[in-house]
Amino acid sequence: MGFRSRLRSFCNKPHNIILVVLFVALMLLTFLPLLSIVADTFTVHSSEVMRIRGSHVGSFTLYHWTKVLLDGDTSVSIFYRPLFNTICISFATCAIAISLGGIMAWLITRTNIRFKNVLSALFVVPYIMPSWTLALAWVNFFHNPLVGGVPGLFTVVTGLTTPDWFAYGFLPISIVQGLHYAPFAYILIGGILKNMDANLEEAAQLLYASRMQIIRRITLPMVKPAILSTFLLAFSSSMSAFAVPAFLGTPVRYQVLTTQMYRTLQGMNPGYGYLMALILILIGVSIMLLNQRVLDSRKSYTTITGKSSNVSLFNLRGLRNPLSYAMGFLLLCITVVPLITFAVESFIVEPGNYSLSNFSTVFWTGEGSVDIANGEPGILRNASILHGLVNSFVLSVCCAFIAGTVGILAGYAIVHRKGHWLSNAVSHLTFFPYLLPSMAMGAIYLSFFSTPHGPVPALYGTFAILVLIGSVKYLPFASKSAVNAMLQLGGQIEEAGIMMGIGWWKRMVRIIIPIQKTSFLSGYLLPFISCMRELSLFILLITPSTAVLTTMLFQYNEKGWNQYANAINLLIVGVVLLSNFIINKLTGASIDKGIG
Repeated sequence: MGFRSRLRSFCNKPHNIILVVLFVALMLLTFLPLLSIVADTFTVHSSEVMRIRGSHVGSFTLYHWTKVLLDGDTSVSIFYRPLFNTICISFATCAIAISLGGIMAWLITRTNIRFKNVLSALFVVPYIMPSWTLALAWVNFFHNPLVGGVPGLFTVVTGLTTPDWFAYGFLPISIVQGLHYAPFAYILIGGILKNMDANLEEAAQLLYASRMQIIRRITLPMVKPAILSTFLLAFSSSMSAFAVPAFLGTPVRYQVLTTQMYRTLQGMNPGYGYLMALILILIGVSIMLLNQRVLDSRKSYTTITGKSSNVSLFNLRGLRNPLSYAMGFLLLCITVVPLITFAVESFIVEPGNYSLSNFSTVFWTGEGSVDIANGEPGILRNASILHGLVNSFVLSVCCAFIAGTVGILAGYAIVHRKGHWLSNAVSHLTFFPYLLPSMAMGAIYLSFFSTPHGPVPALYGTFAILVLIGSVKYLPFASKSAVNAMLQLGGQIEEAGIMMGIGWWKRMVRIIIPIQKTSFLSGYLLPFISCMRELSLFILLITPSTAVLTTMLFQYNEKGWNQYANAINLLIVGVVLLSNFIINKLTGASIDKGIG
């Protein structure tokens, strides 16, 4: 067969065209910007010319590498201390997430604890809500007069002043991030426990093994890969977290890599920030490659026999009721109480004064007063905040539509050409943005799209760059969901459509998508929810005209206008939870399926 015939045959198959287009597009949107940020670590920037002697803008330099990595006390202050803080927080976060998530998974799947459905639903809520929701709640509760001069709810109620180490820094950052990532452990470990062959435990019981021996010899080895995978996922996510350290670390100058990177990129040393972003990317990629090896190792933990129909449940006996109510109370404190604090803090005029006479709706519906936040109107009458709300919603819809649609096409093409090098390449490219920390990816796009590159215009300052980076960043969620959905479909279904002369578009719209509607819609839902609550990805790229609610909340918090920040936070959380609830009820799509 000649070259033209092979080319015609190749082009006649839609999945081949999809793979080629995606390969080219993803190379342009991931690897080219990555090369740009590498070049920027060796380039003199306009704000650095005065400090680098004999240099000019755009000239080659090793200044950033030397200052960040090899310059003694300067390097310790700029890089090594924030790196050490980041690593310590990440280990503590993993310990809390795995302990809490693992215990909850065991209680739900292997015991007779009460309220299983309610507890399970509540436990996933901290992940659905923005990570900094609990951070703001922590500040509302434990803010002390030593930092900012205003006591929090804990001090007002008890009369005790919280020390700085408890209100800010390492401990609260670790606790808040641990609670946020605990659903990772709950879903991954719980999935294995739920589907684990109960015959193994029943056999051990027949041999008179104790409950602790069963857990140590059978249960823990079975869930070990999930624990390791959770550790790596939570560690990587914690390493790249920005919002929580910014809210809880900045007041006491406790810096981590992401907050330090933000300071340098917003200041006079952008080269430092680009280098830190590159290091974060290398760490993230290394961790995720290690995670892939852990996932592959799970093959050695499969069991031969089928799953028993009667799963053995550990009888909590007299602990059943106390433990059920205790876990319910804990989850209410994590999910509901923070929302109450946001509402309370958004209505008090004088911070720290919780008397009824101090409550007002000025921060919600007020026209603005010169003695309150420089005359800033309430958020429901504030044109800039309403503009930010519209931007957030439009951005989330656009990113979800693009990522979800491209994800479906990618999943279809990858599965139909499975095993081919082009299919493998596109599969890896669609997953690659997940390896990039959000703040680092923002730095990559800032570096690449600040200036035009041939036919590619300078997009910085436009709404298009936010849509572009959001769509690329959330593509892995949609593509993995679509791949899993397509693998569940037998090839005979589409073959029957082809034999009846049904075109590719009709086969997709009339056959494939309707059959796997729920899975595909989950691929749209997770990007939408993620985009609505995203801060780190957009913080380096927004301008006043393209601001979204999350970046506006951060700016209000930096100004010390906490009432506005709490009100905006409540608005964001309300939109996220309401959207998730409505979409789930209308379509059956679920965010926890996307996480899994």
